[in-house]
Amino acid sequence: MTDPTQPFRIPAEPWYRPVADEIALFEAAHAARMPVMLKGPTGCGKTRFVEHMAWRLGKPLVTVACNEDMTASDLVGRFLLDATGTRWQDGPLTFAARHGAICYLDEVVEARQDTTIAIHPLTDNRRVLPLEKKGELLRAHPDFQLVISYNPGYQALMKDLKQSTKQRFGALDFTWPEHGVEVEIVAHETGIDPALAQKLVAIAERARNLKGHGLDEGISTRMLVHAGGLIAQGVAPLAACRMALVRPITDDPDMRDALDAAVTTYF
Repeated sequence: MTDPTQPFRIPAEPWYRPVADEIALFEAAHAARMPVMLKGPTGCGKTRFVEHMAWRLGKPLVTVACNEDMTASDLVGRFLLDATGTRWQDGPLTFAARHGAICYLDEVVEARQDTTIAIHPLTDNRRVLPLEKKGELLRAHPDFQLVISYNPGYQALMKDLKQSTKQRFGALDFTWPEHGVEVEIVAHETGIDPALAQKLVAIAERARNLKGHGLDEGISTRMLVHAGGLIAQGVAPLAACRMALVRPITDDPDMRDALDAAVTTYF
């Protein structure tokens, strides 16, 4: 019989550079079947970490990009009508619970609160998922684990998780890597010279100091990888930085000029 989880298995190791004891902590949480919450700014490596851990543990990974239009049925499942009649279709959460996958809800606070409540029975000692429309009480596979992520800095002003949800999870804090580690990450991911990667990281560090002073978010590690990738393709560093680092994070002309000026001090 074909393994239904095969499309969700990660065939090759996603490279991840540990910055502390997060790998050991996640492995312990998985062994204890503890749900895990990853907290940190966008683009700092949360998703890559989950992919690496799924590969490391040999578990399939079901990823859901949460949004405000997502309903509980989108997560849990629904009846569908086709040529043969009515059939039940598991949602990603149900599929993961049924088959022992890691279910990763990315930016979970983007979903409506009445949707996130659907995960509660899976995040305590019950580890069950009521499929009310189907009349089934699904008991989670022993290998099932729920992982969620969100950006506390951004969400503080917009949305937040309910305490009744937060307290069901163990939490790992993610932030920008220390300077030398971030240089290593950018150089590895893009293939550019470490000296060049160091300049990109220095630009990002200057921009991050402006968060809350004209910028909603700083330049992320992901954006540095984009800039390095453009440079590796032969794009001039100044043009690559403007395209990948400056233009995406602000439309304010004065802030753009200030960031462009910062870039020109390195290139």
